[in-house]
Amino acid sequence: MTCEPSTDGQLFDIAPVSLWEEDYSGLKDLFDGWRAAGVVDLEAYLRADLSRVTLCSSHIRLLRVNRKTLALLEADDLDHLAANLDQVFRDDMLDTHIAELVQLWNGETTFTSLTTNYTLTGRRLDILLKGTIVPGHEASWNRVLVAIEDVTERETARRALLRSEEYARGLFHHSPISLWVEDFSRVKSLIDEIRMIGIVDFRVFTDVHPEFVTRCMSEIRVIDVNRHTLELFAAPDKTTLLKRLGDIFRDQMNRHFREQLIDLWEGKLFQQREVVNYALDGRELHLHLQFSVLPGHERDWSLVQVALTDITARKAAEAYLEFLGQHDVLTKLYNRAFYVDELNRLQRNGPMPVTVIILDLNGLKAANDQWGHAAGDELLRRVGEVLGKLVTQPHHAARIGGDEFAVLLPGADEQAAEKTVEDIRRLVELNNQFYSGMVLSLSIGAATSLPGEPLEDVVKRADARMYEEKHRFYGMTPRERRRAAAHLGAGE
Repeated sequence: MTCEPSTDGQLFDIAPVSLWEEDYSGLKDLFDGWRAAGVVDLEAYLRADLSRVTLCSSHIRLLRVNRKTLALLEADDLDHLAANLDQVFRDDMLDTHIAELVQLWNGETTFTSLTTNYTLTGRRLDILLKGTIVPGHEASWNRVLVAIEDVTERETARRALLRSEEYARGLFHHSPISLWVEDFSRVKSLIDEIRMIGIVDFRVFTDVHPEFVTRCMSEIRVIDVNRHTLELFAAPDKTTLLKRLGDIFRDQMNRHFREQLIDLWEGKLFQQREVVNYALDGRELHLHLQFSVLPGHERDWSLVQVALTDITARKAAEAYLEFLGQHDVLTKLYNRAFYVDELNRLQRNGPMPVTVIILDLNGLKAANDQWGHAAGDELLRRVGEVLGKLVTQPHHAARIGGDEFAVLLPGADEQAAEKTVEDIRRLVELNNQFYSGMVLSLSIGAATSLPGEPLEDVVKRADARMYEEKHRFYGMTPRERRRAAAHLGAGE
């Protein structure tokens, strides 16, 4: 840019905003020449060769600036400023200058931009620029007035807010737990509506009207989910996930959601519970859910965050530990601790009568001595196969000692007991047909409780009958034992 003096009185000089008076007539002549040469899209033409932007700037002549401009740009005087304009207009103002030029090219007599200037000491300024061709000079553009407002503080705050938002969004999208942002405002309206018609006990209301829970669930609007949510639920993208929410929230979810609604009814806007959802590939997911109405949205619940932590592995471990606490690892039957607890429970609560069957594995010591403990373990596992296949809830089979087993049959009379014993012998025979080598043989005793009889006495009677059969078994020759096992298995 070149400098040319001008005088117009004191109002321009003392204006409280930065003012520039410039001559754009050279720029207009340049534009006219480009139009004559066939240029139609100025922006594309300038971006194809950025030196053309510099050429445009060189055709603009600075006529004068006011005191505010000199103070803003830390210039001593007009000549000092004019000699160092390349330090003022540089770096990231290129794109906005193109936008200004395009506005003039398109016939606008005013132009605006949010751009960047630099003071002569190098300090960066965010500038809101507004320019206008002075009325009466539209044909020549030889007098253009430009006003500059320093918006550095505002833009600095805006950039800080943007960085904060980007940081928060980054935390959201890259969180190692599943995050959902949801709108519960319609759910809030539905709850308010039934409160207004006089409903007091919401739990009873949802007992009578389970369809209300389903309706509330359908009124939730999912606003956003993070990346881990897609990974957790095996969804290829957000659109697919939202289309298949019915595959995710099913089965037990209505019960969990009902409890969530009851808490909301009672004013609990932060909740935690364990729920079951399903991935899109069908996997069952055990999740720890944290629900929170975000601050500032307590009146309408329009912004809710739900955090889901995958606890499937933990639940599987807990289930296995619970299994170990109640089961014998070798036979997969219940263990003695469970058997004692169940016997006590039946003594207190019934149902009566209760039949107890005591079984003892014949020949375990001989198998261990002759073929090793692995052979004995194999016989024990086979007992587990027989009893596990036959005995189902509400009946229970347990290993209560090294080679001793028990079956509890609540509500079973003597006739049912006899049938169960026959079924056990039949399955033992089938098991012996399946396995070659060692013969599986059981001594069995059964007893059914009499009115008012303690179950401890029933166990003793069954145990005594089992030992009677065991004594008979060991009083036989080896050949007789094998034949007896076969006869017992056939029910003879």
